[in-house]
Amino acid sequence: MAQMGWFERTYNRIKRGKKKIDIPHGLWTKCTNCSEIVYNKSLEDNLKVCPKCGFHFYLRARKRIEITLDKDSFIEYDSKINSDNPLNFPGYEEKLSKSEKATGLDEAALIGEGKIRGRPIAVGVTDFGFMGGSMGSVVGERITLTIEKAMEKKYPLLIISGSGGGARMQEGIISLMQMAKTSAAIAELKRLGLLYISLLTHPTMGGVMASFASRGDIVLAEPGALLGFAGPRVIKQTIKQQMPKGFQQSESLLEHGVIDLVVERSKIRSTLIRILDLVLS
Repeated sequence: MAQMGWFERTYNRIKRGKKKIDIPHGLWTKCTNCSEIVYNKSLEDNLKVCPKCGFHFYLRARKRIEITLDKDSFIEYDSKINSDNPLNFPGYEEKLSKSEKATGLDEAALIGEGKIRGRPIAVGVTDFGFMGGSMGSVVGERITLTIEKAMEKKYPLLIISGSGGGARMQEGIISLMQMAKTSAAIAELKRLGLLYISLLTHPTMGGVMASFASRGDIVLAEPGALLGFAGPRVIKQTIKQQMPKGFQQSESLLEHGVIDLVVERSKIRSTLIRILDLVLS
C-alpha cells in the first residue's frame, strides 16, 4: 500500500506540474497522443493501448503473434538468409546489430504459420522496432516466402504491417525491387483464389504501404494509425500546403474507401475469426 501511495503521489505531482520529479526507469510511460502518464503494468495489461485516449502503442512482432494466434500454434519459417551490405553503406551493419539487440529479431519481418481458432493460416509481421520496420532484401524475401507457403499449403494469408521506414535506403534499388517482388507474389496468390487479410498498424508508410500492405482482399487497420506513402511533413514541404488534420489516419482512409474496417486491438482476433468463418466456411 505504501508503494502504491508513492505511485499515486508521484503521478499527481506530475499532472499538477508543481515539481519536476525523476521517474524510475521502466515504471511509467507518457502517452505520445494525450500526454497521460500511464503505469507500465497497466499499459501492458491493456495490450499497450492508452486507457485514457485509446492511442495504440507499437507492439513487438512476437507479441502480435501471441495475441493473434492460438496459444503455442506458431511455427516460425527459417528463411536461411541474413542482411548484407551490398552498397557498403556506412554504419549499416551497426544499425542492424543495434536493432537485433533491441528487438530480439534478426530482421524486421517475422514469418511462419499458426492457427486461429484451429484454422491454419500463414502469417507475416513487420516490426517497427527493427529499423522502423523498413523493407530491405531480407524482409522482401521473407514476405514473399510467406506468400509462397500460403499458396503451397492452400492457407489463407495474414500480414500485419508496422513499417514506418518504407524501403530501406541502405540497400538502394535492391530494396525498391522488393515492392515489385512482393506485389507479384500477392497477384499470384489472388489468381489462385486464396484469401489475403492485411492488418495495418501505426505507422505503415512508404514502400511497404505501396506494395503488399495495401493489397489485401480485406484491409483492416488499428485506430489512429498513420497510413500512406509520404508522411504529412514531406507532403507539406512538397506542395506547400497545410494538410487537413488526421487526413492520413486510419479513420480518414476508411471514410474514403481505402481500407475496409478500423478495429481496436482487443477485438482483432475475434474479427479475424469472424472473417475466416464467413469467407472460408
